Amino acid sequence: MANKEYPQEPEVTDSAEPEQQGEAGAEVSVEALQATIVSLNAAMEAAKEQVLRSQAEAQNARRRAEQDVEKAHKFGLEKIVNDLLPVVDNFERALAALDPADETLKAVYEGIQLTHKSFIDALARHQVVPVDPQGEPFDPQLHQAISVVPNPDVEPNSVINVFQKGYTLSGRLVRPAMVVVAKAAD
Repeated sequence: MANKEYPQEPEVTDSAEPEQQGEAGAEVSVEALQATIVSLNAAMEAAKEQVLRSQAEAQNARRRAEQDVEKAHKFGLEKIVNDLLPVVDNFERALAALDPADETLKAVYEGIQLTHKSFIDALARHQVVPVDPQGEPFDPQLHQAISVVPNPDVEPNSVINVFQKGYTLSGRLVRPAMVVVAKAAD
């Protein structure tokens, strides 16, 4: 094996130079060393602070990235849900237009009803939930008022008719419910 060369440590010699400089020179060098220590301690504290800030920034960036990925998974279906909601509305209009008591259309009615139910169930599996506020207080966060009608029979500011259901995706409103709101009679 080849011998590795290691750097040689400087030799320590007993030198009389500090003694020759006198006490004033010794004090200057001690003061200079203390000033160096103070400046090095300040630099070390600044470096520690910078490292902590960098670590916090990296952790925040990682957390934001995780939240963005989670939101993308959660709300990535929003566009397709918006495209499918008119299909649900059409199924509901077809069910409202047919008379379930009519024997000639009973099979058609049941077929549309089963298809509508399976469609709603498929949307529910993906956290798409209908907002049907019939009889509830008006909430501008979830409802869009089409008109306001005086009605003494119901409490003012409550929904008396739903023209179109609203829907939420994982708790976020995709489409507001279009409603008629009651107001106090004049």
